[in-house]
Formats: sequence, structure tokens, C-alpha cells
Amino acid sequence: MTELLLIRHGETDWNAERRLQGFLDIGLNDRGRQQAVALALALRDEALDAVIASDLQRAVHTAQALALPRGLTVQTDACLRERCYGAFEGLLYDEIAGHFPQAHASWMAREVDARFPPGQQHAETLREFSARAVDSIIAIARRHAGQKIAIVTHGGVLDCVYRAARGVGLDSVRDFDIINTGINRFHWDGKVLSVLQWGNVAHLGQVALDEASQ
Repeated sequence: MTELLLIRHGETDWNAERRLQGFLDIGLNDRGRQQAVALALALRDEALDAVIASDLQRAVHTAQALALPRGLTVQTDACLRERCYGAFEGLLYDEIAGHFPQAHASWMAREVDARFPPGQQHAETLREFSARAVDSIIAIARRHAGQKIAIVTHGGVLDCVYRAARGVGLDSVRDFDIINTGINRFHWDGKVLSVLQWGNVAHLGQVALDEASQ
């Protein structure tokens, strides 16, 4: 049995001001760095065989808090990145509807094959993104069979993996929280991914932001 600790990165200034990040590489703010320290303290007694992160710095810097005390190097994987939102990226949430009303309506309706206007990058549909996210987590689990792995990634990735493990449709309204540095435990038995624990934030002195799209 492989145990996976899936963790959302710490807070960024863009999280705090509700600005969509996607593929854009935004660093942790002071609160995010404090969350990473609290996360490391909460997991200090757990043996980890590897620490893997999205290659975006908000994930890498969160993961370093877990890896460095164990003498591990953070392994990065671009397949663990947040969804690419194309032209939405860099805009405040409240601005997106004004700039792209039709695309914004498709996003709010969770239309799985809607593709947003291109920006610096070509946007992914929700279906494409989910396939990338889930396949990347399963590939990691297969490579690390029988081990305990910490994976630091993004809210959107966690949303897709939770849905895949619980059999929840991508088009369903989200009714679960995805918190900065929340600890989410999964098992992989070689065939099935199962949720053991979701959204453990006992290590945080105050609730972090819940923004699945960051």
C-alpha cells in the first residue's frame, strides 16, 4: 500500500487578493511561509520517502519545509501544476466576468470541455486538466509503490484527485474545502486511489484561504 500526503501550497499575495494564478509563478507571502513552517512541524515525526512538488515556486517553497529537515531534495514535476486558465490568469476574480462574460459563465457552470481565451499559454479544458492531474498522481504512486510520499501541489489538482477517488463528477458543484497547507491523505493499492483523510488543518492557528482555482 502506498500512502500519499497531498498538500496545497501555502498562501500567496494573489490568493489573498483573489487574483487567478494558474500557470503564473507567484511566490509565497509571509503567511504562506508561516503555514509551511507549521506544516513541517505537524509532520516532523512522520517518515517520508520522497517529497515531490509542482515546479511552480509556491509549491516548491512549501515542499522545501518538509524536505530540508529530512535531508531530501524536492523533486519537481510540471504535471502537478495548476490548471492553465489562458487569458484569465493575472486577473482578479471580479474582473474575469467583465472581460470574458461568456467564458466566465462556462467556468462557473463547470463546463468540462469549455476552453477559455488564450493568454500567455493555451488554456486547458477542465477535462484535459483533470486527466493530467489524476494521471500524474497515479504515476507518482506507481513509481513509489509501498512508500509514503508528500506531494505539494495546487487547489485545482486536489479538486480533481478528490473527485476521481470519490467518484464525484467534474461538473458537480464543489462541496468540500481545499485549504492552504491542508493535509489530505490518500492510499493507492495498485488499482484504486482512496481518501483516508481530507482537509486536516489542525496545525494552522487560523483557517487559511479556500480557493481551489489557485
